[in-house]
Amino acid sequence: MGVLSAIGNNVEENLVSLQQNCSGIAPVNYLNTSHKEFLVGEVKMSNDEMRSKLAIDEDDLTSRSELLGIWAAREAIEEAFGEPKALAQQRCALVNGTTVAGMDITEKAYPDKLTAEILDNHDCGGCTEKIAKYFKKSDGSALFNQKITLSTACSSALNAIIRGARMVDAGDVDVAVCGGTEALSIFHLNGFKSLMILDDERCRPFDSERKGLNLGEGAAYIVVETEEHALTRGAKILATFSGAGNACDAFHSTASSENGEGAFRAMAFALTEAHVAAQDIQYINAHGTGTINNDSSESYAIKRVFHDRTPLFSSTKAFTGHATSAAGAIETVFSVLSLTNNFIPQNLGWQSPCEKCFEPYIGGEHPEIHNVMCNSFAFGGNDSSIIISSYNKEKAYKSNIDALYEEYREIELQGGKIRLPKRVKLFHVTEAVEDCEMRNYISPMKTRRYSHMLKRALATALKCCSDSGICVPDAIINATSLGNIQDSVKIMKQLKNEGEDAMYPALFTLSTHNSAATLLAMELHCHGYNTTYSHRAQSLQQAVDDACEQLLSGRAMNVLVTLNDEATEEYNESLNKEHYSPDYKTDVSAAYMFTLEV
Repeated sequence: MGVLSAIGNNVEENLVSLQQNCSGIAPVNYLNTSHKEFLVGEVKMSNDEMRSKLAIDEDDLTSRSELLGIWAAREAIEEAFGEPKALAQQRCALVNGTTVAGMDITEKAYPDKLTAEILDNHDCGGCTEKIAKYFKKSDGSALFNQKITLSTACSSALNAIIRGARMVDAGDVDVAVCGGTEALSIFHLNGFKSLMILDDERCRPFDSERKGLNLGEGAAYIVVETEEHALTRGAKILATFSGAGNACDAFHSTASSENGEGAFRAMAFALTEAHVAAQDIQYINAHGTGTINNDSSESYAIKRVFHDRTPLFSSTKAFTGHATSAAGAIETVFSVLSLTNNFIPQNLGWQSPCEKCFEPYIGGEHPEIHNVMCNSFAFGGNDSSIIISSYNKEKAYKSNIDALYEEYREIELQGGKIRLPKRVKLFHVTEAVEDCEMRNYISPMKTRRYSHMLKRALATALKCCSDSGICVPDAIINATSLGNIQDSVKIMKQLKNEGEDAMYPALFTLSTHNSAATLLAMELHCHGYNTTYSHRAQSLQQAVDDACEQLLSGRAMNVLVTLNDEATEEYNESLNKEHYSPDYKTDVSAAYMFTLEV
């Protein structure tokens, strides 16, 4: 594994900081923002320092998110494989979670200096491609056979780890390097400021006097492979990925429900998949952002899962800040360190109990650590949990997926070829709902509130559910190249023309790539699996692959896959069209219901 955060530039430095209670929260240093009043968790290196140490030419346009990602992925790959020749015959995937991606470059260039190269670095898939391009096998060929991007706001990296583990489990790849990266940007600092949830002091998760979160940045990746594969090549096994759960709160664009329904379901699913009893969890690395809403909601969800036997828990965000899309991967590394070093990171800053929260771990005795739960929750209630366990070679494990791609066929979707396993059936297809038809599916209030893409996405998906007779699907998976780009452009215009205090919270919350999938879940009251793929022209295939895994593993009986993109005048002038669908100039929405063949 590899990690880069506000408390260290590698795994060892992060471990020492955690054990010695050294926070990395500090005044803004590297981000060029007028809001110096907020403390942040910045990585303690400039872009030029990282570029120099990574031997990346100064003329090579590389965003901060990409630099952070390359740094952390390099440590993980070197620890796992040592010499590049060890990778000669491996089928490797890079599974990356990010939201900001190259926004730090785009927001400086907008609107007059946008180029195809800048926009290549802007989107989430472009970030993943740039990280992957850095790594080669000893013969000079590309290390990664597959490159996949998930963008579900603050749960992106944990969802990437879940997806990577399941790809390995299914035999789709030999090795998955999975995690996420996120740099601070003016765009998302001011977005969180507009929500009035930033703290001007160091955050205090679960404390009665907590005022909000500190934004952070960083990157982390873990290398996942099967036990057999690891032992065959003589690898050192750090821990076992025992199980995972993802669910949607389906409550609000930003706030968590009072009873923490999504968090409760994610934790419960993870325990079930891991075959681990609730009482056998010794430590929870909580999401714990320090906001009033999140901490009380997560506490209630933990109570629902564990009742009166709540494990010791803490939030490590007072060490690193909330690294948003990268947080789940950074905290997964911290969870593995907790297991392998038998310690629990303290919940820094906690002083006074809150009647709506449990008291977190602030030091003292603790049991021997064998099973750790790690939580990561996001806008729209995209909630994920994983369980990591001490490695035990005596514990047999067998995949519950039966040869995912041993037989597949190709079908035509959206003007391209999509591969589909023989046992999976495309049950129903709905093309984009016309504007005049939208009122049949969306209320006038929502029609006024949402951007055109979100309205079209909702109407098309709701029509698909109605026409297919599957009113509430078991899972919702969205595919998008650039996300809700029109709202993002509006925000950049505001920042450019009116300054950093001009951002509107509604625009910010709906600008995330997963907004279409989570709004749909809210509309349908669907608490099932929910994720979004954002990797250029490959987004739809990646979404369909995940849908097939959900079906063939028995996690879902039906899956709704949606495809949504839109065009903007500024972007169309500069986009490198070869990376996107041929008809990208045309707004696109479609919805597909998948089931298993009977």
